[in-house]
Amino acid sequence: MDVIAHETSEQLSRALGDAVVRIWGRLPPDLQNRLFKEAVTSQDEKIRPCLAIYLHKKHPRTCAAVKARAMLEPDSLGG
Repeated sequence: MDVIAHETSEQLSRALGDAVVRIWGRLPPDLQNRLFKEAVTSQDEKIRPCLAIYLHKKHPRTCAAVKARAMLEPDSLGG
């Protein structure tokens, strides 16, 4: 097997990363969690908050879920 040039390897990694970001909101939560943890582990724990914010801003479904959890539910009497 041929060795892939460093530039090509980076281009392939970026293409794969871009594809994951595009479909992030449609991935099952357990897969999102695993990919997120792998990304943080492969870089540095310091990227965790930035990566979380980036993904939440890119995907309304993810962002909406976070906002929904933060909202209090009204009681059944309308109070």
